Amino acid sequence: MSVRAQTYGEARRSQRRRPAPRRNAGKPGAGRIHWDRFGRIVLVAVVALLVLVSIKPIWNAVHTYRLAGQTKVRLHQAQAQQSALERQVKKAQSNATLQREARRQGMIMPGERAWVINGIK
Repeated sequence: MSVRAQTYGEARRSQRRRPAPRRNAGKPGAGRIHWDRFGRIVLVAVVALLVLVSIKPIWNAVHTYRLAGQTKVRLHQAQAQQSALERQVKKAQSNATLQREARRQGMIMPGERAWVINGIK
C-alpha cells in the first residue's frame, strides 16, 4: 500500500461514527425536558412559596394594627377618667367642701359652741 492510502485509511478509521438519531426525538412526551413548561412550573412553585412565607408577617401586621386601635380607645377612656378624678380632687380640696364634710361628721370650728338637741327626728 502506498503511504497515501495508508494515511487515508487510518484517517477514515479514526473517524467516529455518528450516533443514530433518537426514535422519538421530535415527538412530544419523548423523554425530552420541555424547559418552557419546567420554567413555568418552577415559577409558580416559587411564587406560591413566597405567598405562604409572607402570610404570617401580614397576619401579625394586621393583628398589631387592630390591637393598636383598641389600645388607643382604652387610653382615651383612661385619660377621660383621670381628668374626671382630678376635677373631683380639686372640688374636694376646696374650703367649702371641707367645712361641709366636717360639719356632717359632727366637727365644729375653733371658738364655736356645740349645741346638742335631743328628741328631734
